[in-house]
Amino acid sequence: MKTITIDDLKNLQRDSACRVVDVRSAGEFASGHVPGAINIPMDEIDSRLGDVAGSSLLLICNSGQRAALVAERIGGTGTDVCVVQGGTQAWRKAGNPVVQSACSCWSLERQVRLGAGVMVVLSVMLSLLVHRGWIGLAAFVGCGLTFAGLTDICPMGMLLAQMPWNRRKPAIVPQVTDAEGRCTG
Repeated sequence: MKTITIDDLKNLQRDSACRVVDVRSAGEFASGHVPGAINIPMDEIDSRLGDVAGSSLLLICNSGQRAALVAERIGGTGTDVCVVQGGTQAWRKAGNPVVQSACSCWSLERQVRLGAGVMVVLSVMLSLLVHRGWIGLAAFVGCGLTFAGLTDICPMGMLLAQMPWNRRKPAIVPQVTDAEGRCTG
């Protein structure tokens, strides 16, 4: 698998044959992405690979882990693929600009932290007030967070990415009207 640095990405962005593909969820993409990047979430890459046919792909995600998984998946399709080392985190850390939606929601990482925290607090409270068995929920969440930390694959994040507030919203097409207010196209 080929990788490139953030500095290489800046230089390659000037080349029109290269496409930066952000494989994060639509909500994560809206919370801040590399200028010029297009969003094809990891779970849609197989069906949307034709959208970027004929281009060299520079895959990026938050840290580089998901982009590497996508690169492995599509590596045998004949598409030229590179993974951006460090992902969007490294891009931001280097002080590079990001494009951010004016009405973006919380990042997926923040949603996971909130959800995990609420589940742990709730399970501890229920184990103290209702039944000791509820402590198992806290243990389950702890195991999930450990797995996510070790692998950079977060099942809770993947589930949250499917929620309506994290889905891409349809674009609103502006209406063109003439001087009398009639729609012209």
